[in-house]
Amino acid sequence: MLKIKVKSYSDLSKDELYSLLQLRSEVFVVEQDCVYQDIDGKDQKALHVLGFKDEKLVAYTRLFKPGDYFKHSSIGRVVVAENARKYKFGYSIMNASIKAIKDNYNTTLIELSAQCYLKQFYNNLEFYEVGETYLEDGIPHIKMKREKD
Repeated sequence: MLKIKVKSYSDLSKDELYSLLQLRSEVFVVEQDCVYQDIDGKDQKALHVLGFKDEKLVAYTRLFKPGDYFKHSSIGRVVVAENARKYKFGYSIMNASIKAIKDNYNTTLIELSAQCYLKQFYNNLEFYEVGETYLEDGIPHIKMKREKD
């Protein structure tokens, strides 16, 4: 089972910040072989959803209120450690993120930029595709939205 914490940037401990940056780097930079600027100056505005298994950070997202990143609220940097994916923690962290947006931003309209190979995963969470695919950091992405409770 995943233990979830939702924190503002200023409430993150140094160890939590280090762990989330390490996890994002492990997956997005090393595993996906994508050189890009992960530390983008947006973490300070975000709510951070951290998922722990046995006290180790294994899943993470960051959330933005409407207007801070996209027109609507948004979820980004969705990541699960490779050795924890077999537990389906992607669904746990996303469901916690959807709930945190409703609880903190009082909205159920959510946007995200999904890697195309994960479309079915997001469809299973009631997101739908909007528009055409595009390249983001050399990886095919598609904009997706969710409008349900």
